[in-house]
Amino acid sequence: MSAVSKKPRATAREKLIGELLGSYLGDERARRISQRYLPSHGAIVEILEAVLDLMYPGYFGRQDLSADNLDEHLTQRVAALVPKLEREMEHCLCYGREREAGAPEFGECAPRAHELAEIFLRRLPEIRAMLIRDVQAAFDGDPAALNLDEIILAYPGVLAVSVYRIAHALYDLGVPMMARIMTEWAHSKTGCDIHPGATIGAAFFIDHATGVVIGETTRIGDGVKVYQGVTLGALSLPRDAHGHLIRGKKRHPTVESGSTLYANATVLGGQTVVGADSVIGGSVFLTRSVPPRSRVSLKEPELRVMTRDGAAEPDAIYFDI
Repeated sequence: MSAVSKKPRATAREKLIGELLGSYLGDERARRISQRYLPSHGAIVEILEAVLDLMYPGYFGRQDLSADNLDEHLTQRVAALVPKLEREMEHCLCYGREREAGAPEFGECAPRAHELAEIFLRRLPEIRAMLIRDVQAAFDGDPAALNLDEIILAYPGVLAVSVYRIAHALYDLGVPMMARIMTEWAHSKTGCDIHPGATIGAAFFIDHATGVVIGETTRIGDGVKVYQGVTLGALSLPRDAHGHLIRGKKRHPTVESGSTLYANATVLGGQTVVGADSVIGGSVFLTRSVPPRSRVSLKEPELRVMTRDGAAEPDAIYFDI
């Protein structure tokens, strides 16, 4: 009885394996076989967390830091970070070369990875200086904020921008896979999707963060503030004669310095420019440029108050929303 009961299960399993194997061999998409290099998602997240600790010492890692042990802590953290950073950069570089021209020789990417890691590390003080301005902008822009500690520890928009600035430096160095893994990690944590290729100026604040989307070729000036649900996206996706997407074109808008975009505003198109010091109202859908100091809003609707039997209250109050 036991042998008879096991046979159908074995047969079903063999059928499953055969079907999956046929799928793998019959369609090259969404599979990775006979290839050597692939970046590690987990290792890249560990690198990101280590860099965040360097950006905000005492907040996310060791919390017993003082003026006496800070130098030792920093030395240890950087020493631990460097080999991990170089290894994942090497994997990313070799991954790219393997996709383009077949498997590279072992170690071929290591010298370039070492060089890029050193450049990235030298940029960390500059990145931290930008992040301090972002944190201050968040505090200055939110009357509910108690102090900078609250903003660093609790504000999802600040976390999203922090990860973006780290990832953008890597994107700029030619390691886009590592950069994209970092920003998508932040996306999953904060609900805010910032492509690492976007160019964002100093003192940038995303209030509430949820649902914000900033596309790859977006350009944002200094001192810009956006609220939840804002989309800076592409108006259309240009295609070539064969119907394939044309990449490398500016598809996303430019938002000049000092502008504010309120909740659920959508600004689309690579040629669309929001002029400096403009205000884009909530739920606005904008596909054309506006000059500096513009105020763009929808026609304000009225809130009508009625009784439950459908009659209007004689002294009903009408609210602008």
